[in-house]
Amino acid sequence: MAYFKYANFFVSNVNEVLQSLGYTQLKWTAVVLPIGISFYTFQTLTYSIDVYRRVQTPLQKVSDYLLYIMSFPQMIAGPIVRFNSIADQITNRKEIIDDKLSGFYRFAIGLAKKVLIANVMAKQADLIFDSNLSELSMEMAWLGLIAYTFQIYFDFSGYSDMAIGIGRMIGFKFPENFNSPYISQSVSEFWRRWHITLGAFMRDYLYIPLGGNRVSSKSRLYLNLWIVFLLSGLWHGAAWNFVIWGAYHGIFLILDRLFLIRILKKTGKIPSIIFTFFVIMIGWVFFRLESINEITIFLKTLFSFNQTWDLNIDPKFGITVSAATIFSFLVAFRLGKKLEAFFFKKKKYVFIHHVFLSILAIFLLIFSISSLTSSGFNPFIYFRF
Repeated sequence: MAYFKYANFFVSNVNEVLQSLGYTQLKWTAVVLPIGISFYTFQTLTYSIDVYRRVQTPLQKVSDYLLYIMSFPQMIAGPIVRFNSIADQITNRKEIIDDKLSGFYRFAIGLAKKVLIANVMAKQADLIFDSNLSELSMEMAWLGLIAYTFQIYFDFSGYSDMAIGIGRMIGFKFPENFNSPYISQSVSEFWRRWHITLGAFMRDYLYIPLGGNRVSSKSRLYLNLWIVFLLSGLWHGAAWNFVIWGAYHGIFLILDRLFLIRILKKTGKIPSIIFTFFVIMIGWVFFRLESINEITIFLKTLFSFNQTWDLNIDPKFGITVSAATIFSFLVAFRLGKKLEAFFFKKKKYVFIHHVFLSILAIFLLIFSISSLTSSGFNPFIYFRF
Protein backbone atom coordinates (compact mmCIF):
# COMPACT_ATOMS: atom_id res chain seq x y z
CA MET A 1 0.00 0.00 0.00
CA ALA A 2 2.89 2.35 0.84
CA TYR A 3 4.37 1.74 -2.60
CA PHE A 4 1.31 1.65 -4.85
CA LYS A 5 -0.65 4.41 -3.15
CA TYR A 6 1.88 6.79 -1.61
CA ALA A 7 5.14 6.44 -3.56
CA ASN A 8 4.08 9.01 -6.21
CA PHE A 9 3.00 11.45 -3.47
CA PHE A 10 6.27 11.01 -1.54
CA VAL A 11 8.54 11.41 -4.57
CA SER A 12 6.66 14.47 -5.89
CA ASN A 13 6.99 16.22 -2.53
CA VAL A 14 10.68 15.34 -2.25
CA ASN A 15 11.23 16.70 -5.77
CA GLU A 16 9.49 19.96 -4.89
CA VAL A 17 11.83 20.37 -1.92
CA LEU A 18 14.88 19.51 -4.05
CA GLN A 19 13.80 21.97 -6.74
CA SER A 20 13.34 24.76 -4.19
CA LEU A 21 16.86 24.09 -2.90
CA GLY A 22 18.35 24.05 -6.39
CA TYR A 23 19.12 20.33 -6.55
CA THR A 24 18.42 17.87 -9.34
CA GLN A 25 15.07 16.14 -9.02
CA LEU A 26 14.73 12.38 -8.60
CA LYS A 27 13.89 10.40 -11.72
CA TRP A 28 10.68 8.49 -11.18
CA THR A 29 8.18 6.49 -13.21
CA ALA A 30 4.69 7.07 -11.85
CA VAL A 31 3.05 4.04 -10.26
CA VAL A 32 -0.46 3.09 -11.43
CA LEU A 33 -2.92 2.93 -8.52
CA PRO A 34 -4.71 -0.44 -8.31
CA ILE A 35 -8.48 -0.05 -7.96
CA GLY A 36 -9.74 -0.31 -4.37
CA ILE A 37 -6.30 -1.04 -2.87
CA SER A 38 -7.16 0.60 0.48
CA PHE A 39 -10.12 -1.70 1.08
CA TYR A 40 -8.58 -5.09 0.49
CA THR A 41 -5.31 -4.04 2.16
CA PHE A 42 -7.26 -3.18 5.31
CA GLN A 43 -9.02 -6.55 5.14
CA THR A 44 -5.71 -8.42 4.97
CA LEU A 45 -4.60 -6.38 7.98
CA THR A 46 -7.68 -7.30 10.00
CA TYR A 47 -7.04 -10.99 9.31
CA SER A 48 -3.43 -10.79 10.49
CA ILE A 49 -4.24 -8.66 13.54
CA ASP A 50 -7.31 -10.64 14.64
CA VAL A 51 -5.40 -13.92 14.37
CA TYR A 52 -2.37 -12.42 16.15
CA ARG A 53 -4.56 -11.11 18.99
CA ARG A 54 -6.32 -14.50 19.15
CA VAL A 55 -9.65 -12.85 18.60
CA GLN A 56 -10.29 -15.40 15.86
CA THR A 57 -8.66 -18.69 14.90
CA PRO A 58 -6.97 -18.77 11.49
CA LEU A 59 -8.71 -20.30 8.51
CA GLN A 60 -7.74 -23.85 7.58
CA LYS A 61 -7.85 -23.48 3.80
CA VAL A 62 -6.10 -21.06 1.48
CA SER A 63 -9.25 -21.02 -0.64
CA ASP A 64 -11.25 -19.74 2.36
CA TYR A 65 -8.69 -17.01 2.95
CA LEU A 66 -8.88 -15.96 -0.70
CA LEU A 67 -12.66 -15.96 -0.49
CA TYR A 68 -12.43 -13.50 2.42
CA ILE A 69 -9.91 -11.19 0.76
CA MET A 70 -11.38 -11.34 -2.74
CA SER A 71 -15.08 -11.30 -1.89
CA PHE A 72 -16.23 -9.59 -5.08
CA PRO A 73 -19.31 -7.64 -3.84
CA GLN A 74 -17.34 -5.38 -1.52
CA MET A 75 -13.74 -5.91 -2.59
CA ILE A 76 -13.33 -2.68 -4.55
CA ALA A 77 -15.09 -0.05 -2.42
CA GLY A 78 -16.19 -1.58 0.86
CA PRO A 79 -17.69 -1.95 3.34
CA ILE A 80 -14.46 -2.92 5.10
CA VAL A 81 -15.31 -6.37 6.45
CA ARG A 82 -13.28 -7.27 9.51
CA PHE A 83 -12.24 -10.89 9.74
CA ASN A 84 -13.73 -11.57 13.19
CA SER A 85 -17.16 -10.34 12.00
CA ILE A 86 -17.40 -12.74 9.06
CA ALA A 87 -15.11 -15.68 9.86
CA ASP A 88 -17.95 -18.07 10.67
CA GLN A 89 -19.82 -17.14 7.48
CA ILE A 90 -16.83 -18.04 5.30
CA THR A 91 -16.92 -21.69 6.32
CA ASN A 92 -20.56 -22.07 7.33
CA ARG A 93 -23.28 -19.98 5.72
CA LYS A 94 -26.83 -20.64 4.60
CA GLU A 95 -28.45 -19.35 1.43
CA ILE A 96 -32.20 -18.96 1.97
CA ILE A 97 -34.82 -17.48 -0.33
CA ASP A 98 -35.75 -14.65 2.07
CA ASP A 99 -32.14 -13.46 2.10
CA LYS A 100 -31.95 -13.64 -1.68
CA LEU A 101 -35.07 -11.51 -2.00
CA SER A 102 -34.09 -8.94 0.64
CA GLY A 103 -30.63 -8.79 -0.94
CA PHE A 104 -32.20 -8.08 -4.31
CA TYR A 105 -34.32 -5.27 -2.82
CA ARG A 106 -31.22 -3.76 -1.23
CA PHE A 107 -29.22 -4.03 -4.46
CA ALA A 108 -31.95 -2.31 -6.48
CA ILE A 109 -32.20 0.54 -3.97
CA GLY A 110 -28.43 0.98 -4.00
CA LEU A 111 -28.27 1.01 -7.78
CA ALA A 112 -31.04 3.63 -7.90
CA LYS A 113 -29.20 5.80 -5.37
CA LYS A 114 -26.10 5.70 -7.55
CA VAL A 115 -27.65 6.02 -11.01
CA LEU A 116 -30.76 8.12 -10.42
CA ILE A 117 -29.40 10.50 -7.77
CA ALA A 118 -25.58 10.44 -7.51
CA ASN A 119 -24.98 10.58 -11.27
CA VAL A 120 -27.31 13.56 -11.69
CA MET A 121 -25.59 15.33 -8.79
CA ALA A 122 -22.18 14.48 -10.28
CA LYS A 123 -23.02 16.11 -13.59
CA GLN A 124 -23.87 19.41 -11.88
CA ALA A 125 -20.98 19.22 -9.41
CA ASP A 126 -18.40 18.53 -12.13
CA LEU A 127 -19.79 21.36 -14.26
CA ILE A 128 -19.19 23.85 -11.45
CA PHE A 129 -16.03 22.51 -9.78
CA ASP A 130 -14.25 21.99 -13.10
CA SER A 131 -15.07 25.50 -14.35
CA ASN A 132 -13.03 28.66 -13.87
CA LEU A 133 -13.48 29.02 -10.09
CA SER A 134 -12.41 32.65 -10.02
CA GLU A 135 -15.45 33.54 -12.16
CA LEU A 136 -18.03 31.68 -10.07
CA SER A 137 -20.84 33.55 -8.37
CA MET A 138 -21.63 32.78 -4.75
CA GLU A 139 -24.90 31.00 -5.51
CA MET A 140 -23.28 28.82 -8.19
CA ALA A 141 -20.54 27.86 -5.74
CA TRP A 142 -23.14 26.83 -3.16
CA LEU A 143 -25.09 24.94 -5.81
CA GLY A 144 -21.97 22.99 -6.77
CA LEU A 145 -21.19 22.23 -3.13
CA ILE A 146 -24.73 21.02 -2.44
CA ALA A 147 -24.56 18.82 -5.54
CA TYR A 148 -21.23 17.30 -4.47
CA THR A 149 -22.46 16.82 -0.89
CA PHE A 150 -25.33 14.67 -2.10
CA GLN A 151 -23.27 13.05 -4.85
CA ILE A 152 -20.64 11.61 -2.53
CA TYR A 153 -23.24 10.34 -0.06
CA PHE A 154 -25.57 8.67 -2.54
CA ASP A 155 -22.63 7.39 -4.62
CA PHE A 156 -20.82 5.71 -1.74
CA SER A 157 -23.87 4.58 0.25
CA GLY A 158 -25.40 3.31 -3.01
CA TYR A 159 -22.33 1.15 -3.64
CA SER A 160 -22.44 -0.10 -0.04
CA ASP A 161 -26.12 -1.02 -0.42
CA MET A 162 -25.34 -2.89 -3.63
CA ALA A 163 -22.46 -4.77 -1.98
CA ILE A 164 -24.54 -5.64 1.08
CA GLY A 165 -27.39 -6.74 -1.17
CA ILE A 166 -25.26 -9.01 -3.36
CA GLY A 167 -23.59 -10.40 -0.25
CA ARG A 168 -26.97 -11.21 1.26
CA MET A 169 -28.02 -13.00 -1.96
CA ILE A 170 -25.04 -15.37 -1.73
CA GLY A 171 -25.28 -15.98 2.01
CA PHE A 172 -23.07 -13.25 3.54
CA LYS A 173 -24.21 -10.61 6.01
CA PHE A 174 -21.86 -7.67 5.55
CA PRO A 175 -21.86 -4.86 8.13
CA GLU A 176 -23.77 -1.65 7.53
CA ASN A 177 -21.65 1.26 6.29
CA PHE A 178 -24.02 4.24 6.55
CA ASN A 179 -26.74 5.30 8.96
CA SER A 180 -28.30 8.54 7.65
CA PRO A 181 -25.15 10.62 8.37
CA TYR A 182 -26.59 14.00 7.36
CA ILE A 183 -29.04 14.00 10.27
CA SER A 184 -26.11 14.01 12.73
CA GLN A 185 -26.25 16.59 15.51
CA SER A 186 -22.44 16.82 15.87
CA VAL A 187 -19.34 15.94 13.89
CA SER A 188 -18.64 13.13 16.36
CA GLU A 189 -22.05 11.65 15.62
CA PHE A 190 -21.45 12.11 11.89
CA TRP A 191 -18.43 9.83 12.11
CA ARG A 192 -20.50 7.20 13.90
CA ARG A 193 -22.91 7.28 10.95
CA TRP A 194 -20.59 7.86 7.94
CA HIS A 195 -18.37 5.07 6.55
CA ILE A 196 -19.01 3.10 9.73
CA THR A 197 -16.64 0.25 8.87
CA LEU A 198 -13.68 2.63 8.37
CA GLY A 199 -14.44 4.36 11.68
CA ALA A 200 -14.60 0.99 13.46
CA PHE A 201 -11.31 -0.09 11.84
CA MET A 202 -9.54 3.11 12.87
CA ARG A 203 -10.95 2.88 16.39
CA ASP A 204 -10.02 -0.75 17.06
CA TYR A 205 -6.73 -0.98 15.17
CA LEU A 206 -5.29 2.52 15.66
CA TYR A 207 -7.09 4.72 18.20
CA ILE A 208 -7.32 2.12 21.00
CA PRO A 209 -3.72 0.88 20.52
CA LEU A 210 -2.61 4.53 20.79
CA GLY A 211 -4.29 4.64 24.21
CA GLY A 212 -7.78 5.71 23.18
CA ASN A 213 -9.64 7.40 26.03
CA ARG A 214 -7.49 5.71 28.66
CA VAL A 215 -4.60 8.14 28.55
CA SER A 216 -3.10 10.18 31.35
CA SER A 217 -3.90 13.61 29.95
CA LYS A 218 -6.52 15.28 27.77
CA SER A 219 -3.80 16.68 25.53
CA ARG A 220 -2.71 13.11 24.67
CA LEU A 221 -6.36 12.19 24.03
CA TYR A 222 -6.74 15.09 21.61
CA LEU A 223 -3.44 14.19 19.94
CA ASN A 224 -4.66 10.60 19.45
CA LEU A 225 -7.88 11.86 17.84
CA TRP A 226 -5.97 14.16 15.55
CA ILE A 227 -3.50 11.46 14.51
CA VAL A 228 -6.36 9.09 13.68
CA PHE A 229 -8.11 11.64 11.49
CA LEU A 230 -4.95 12.85 9.79
CA LEU A 231 -4.30 9.25 8.78
CA SER A 232 -7.97 8.77 7.87
CA GLY A 233 -7.64 11.72 5.52
CA LEU A 234 -4.43 10.34 4.02
CA TRP A 235 -6.13 6.93 3.62
CA HIS A 236 -8.67 8.55 1.28
CA GLY A 237 -6.01 9.80 -1.08
CA ALA A 238 -2.32 10.58 -1.46
CA ALA A 239 -2.67 14.37 -1.62
CA TRP A 240 -2.43 17.26 0.82
CA ASN A 241 -6.09 18.21 0.44
CA PHE A 242 -7.08 14.87 2.02
CA VAL A 243 -4.67 15.48 4.90
CA ILE A 244 -6.25 18.92 5.42
CA TRP A 245 -9.73 17.35 5.25
CA GLY A 246 -8.74 14.84 7.94
CA ALA A 247 -7.21 17.58 10.11
CA TYR A 248 -10.36 19.69 9.68
CA HIS A 249 -12.56 16.89 11.02
CA GLY A 250 -10.05 16.12 13.76
CA ILE A 251 -10.27 19.72 14.97
CA PHE A 252 -14.07 19.58 15.18
CA LEU A 253 -13.92 16.27 17.05
CA ILE A 254 -11.65 17.91 19.61
CA LEU A 255 -13.96 20.94 19.80
CA ASP A 256 -16.89 18.55 20.35
CA ARG A 257 -15.16 17.12 23.39
CA LEU A 258 -14.13 20.54 24.69
CA PHE A 259 -17.44 22.41 24.50
CA LEU A 260 -19.25 22.16 21.16
CA ILE A 261 -21.55 19.22 21.93
CA ARG A 262 -22.76 20.88 25.15
CA ILE A 263 -23.63 24.04 23.21
CA LEU A 264 -25.38 22.12 20.43
CA LYS A 265 -27.51 20.17 22.92
CA LYS A 266 -28.82 23.45 24.29
CA THR A 267 -29.77 24.72 20.81
CA GLY A 268 -32.05 21.77 20.04
CA LYS A 269 -32.22 19.03 17.41
CA ILE A 270 -32.91 20.96 14.19
CA PRO A 271 -30.34 23.79 14.75
CA SER A 272 -27.74 21.13 15.67
CA ILE A 273 -28.43 19.19 12.44
CA ILE A 274 -28.22 22.39 10.35
CA PHE A 275 -24.94 23.46 11.98
CA THR A 276 -23.35 20.01 11.61
CA PHE A 277 -24.50 19.70 7.99
CA PHE A 278 -22.95 23.10 7.27
CA VAL A 279 -19.62 22.03 8.83
CA ILE A 280 -19.63 18.77 6.84
CA MET A 281 -20.40 20.62 3.59
CA ILE A 282 -17.48 23.00 4.05
CA GLY A 283 -15.26 19.98 4.68
CA TRP A 284 -16.23 18.52 1.29
CA VAL A 285 -14.54 21.51 -0.39
CA PHE A 286 -11.17 20.20 0.86
CA PHE A 287 -12.12 16.71 -0.29
CA ARG A 288 -13.18 17.71 -3.82
CA LEU A 289 -10.48 20.23 -4.80
CA GLU A 290 -6.84 19.11 -4.84
CA SER A 291 -5.14 22.49 -5.19
CA ILE A 292 -4.77 24.69 -2.09
CA ASN A 293 -5.17 27.73 -4.33
CA GLU A 294 -8.46 26.37 -5.74
CA ILE A 295 -9.71 25.59 -2.23
CA THR A 296 -8.96 29.14 -1.11
CA ILE A 297 -10.70 30.68 -4.12
CA PHE A 298 -13.77 28.46 -3.70
CA LEU A 299 -14.12 29.16 0.03
CA LYS A 300 -13.83 32.91 -0.58
CA THR A 301 -16.52 32.68 -3.26
CA LEU A 302 -18.86 30.81 -0.89
CA PHE A 303 -18.81 33.76 1.48
CA SER A 304 -18.33 36.61 -1.01
CA PHE A 305 -22.00 37.71 -0.94
CA ASN A 306 -21.72 38.84 -4.57
CA GLN A 307 -25.22 37.65 -5.46
CA THR A 308 -26.14 37.87 -9.08
CA TRP A 309 -28.89 35.21 -8.97
CA ASP A 310 -27.95 33.91 -12.38
CA LEU A 311 -28.97 30.35 -11.54
CA ASN A 312 -30.13 28.34 -14.50
CA ILE A 313 -31.05 24.99 -12.98
CA ASP A 314 -31.91 21.98 -15.12
CA PRO A 315 -35.41 20.79 -14.07
CA LYS A 316 -34.07 17.22 -13.75
CA PHE A 317 -31.42 18.44 -11.33
CA GLY A 318 -33.99 20.44 -9.35
CA ILE A 319 -36.25 17.40 -8.93
CA THR A 320 -33.29 15.15 -8.05
CA VAL A 321 -31.80 17.50 -5.46
CA SER A 322 -35.24 17.80 -3.85
CA ALA A 323 -35.49 14.00 -3.68
CA ALA A 324 -31.92 13.77 -2.31
CA THR A 325 -32.77 16.28 0.42
CA ILE A 326 -35.91 14.39 1.42
CA PHE A 327 -34.16 11.00 1.49
CA SER A 328 -31.20 12.42 3.45
CA PHE A 329 -33.19 14.14 6.21
CA LEU A 330 -36.51 12.29 6.39
CA VAL A 331 -35.08 9.81 8.91
CA ALA A 332 -34.78 12.65 11.42
CA PHE A 333 -38.56 12.41 11.77
CA ARG A 334 -40.89 9.60 12.87
CA LEU A 335 -42.19 8.76 9.39
CA GLY A 336 -38.65 8.48 8.06
CA LYS A 337 -37.64 6.12 10.86
CA LYS A 338 -40.58 3.84 10.05
CA LEU A 339 -39.67 3.80 6.35
CA GLU A 340 -36.01 3.12 7.14
CA ALA A 341 -36.96 0.22 9.40
CA PHE A 342 -39.20 -1.22 6.68
CA PHE A 343 -36.71 -0.96 3.81
CA PHE A 344 -33.40 -1.58 5.59
CA LYS A 345 -33.91 -3.10 9.04
CA LYS A 346 -36.88 -5.45 8.78
CA LYS A 347 -35.74 -9.00 9.61
CA LYS A 348 -38.66 -10.81 8.04
CA TYR A 349 -41.21 -9.85 5.39
CA VAL A 350 -44.69 -11.34 4.93
CA PHE A 351 -46.05 -12.15 1.47
CA ILE A 352 -47.67 -8.74 0.83
CA HIS A 353 -44.38 -6.99 1.71
CA HIS A 354 -42.52 -9.17 -0.80
CA VAL A 355 -45.05 -8.31 -3.51
CA PHE A 356 -44.72 -4.57 -2.90
CA LEU A 357 -40.92 -4.60 -2.60
CA SER A 358 -40.48 -6.87 -5.63
CA ILE A 359 -42.51 -4.50 -7.82
CA LEU A 360 -40.56 -1.50 -6.46
CA ALA A 361 -37.17 -3.21 -6.92
CA ILE A 362 -37.95 -4.32 -10.49
CA PHE A 363 -39.15 -0.81 -11.35
CA LEU A 364 -35.97 0.77 -9.89
CA LEU A 365 -33.79 -1.79 -11.65
CA ILE A 366 -35.40 -1.17 -15.07
CA PHE A 367 -35.33 2.60 -14.60
CA SER A 368 -31.68 2.52 -13.47
CA ILE A 369 -30.56 0.31 -16.37
CA SER A 370 -32.40 2.58 -18.83
CA SER A 371 -30.62 5.58 -17.34
CA LEU A 372 -27.23 3.84 -17.51
CA THR A 373 -27.61 2.88 -21.15
CA SER A 374 -28.38 6.47 -22.12
CA SER A 375 -25.45 8.04 -20.23
CA GLY A 376 -21.66 7.92 -20.32
CA PHE A 377 -19.30 6.02 -18.05
CA ASN A 378 -19.55 7.25 -14.46
CA PRO A 379 -17.51 5.20 -11.97
CA PHE A 380 -17.99 5.14 -8.21
CA ILE A 381 -16.07 7.88 -6.41
CA TYR A 382 -14.46 5.49 -3.92
CA PHE A 383 -12.94 3.22 -6.57
CA ARG A 384 -9.83 5.41 -6.53
CA PHE A 385 -9.39 5.13 -2.78
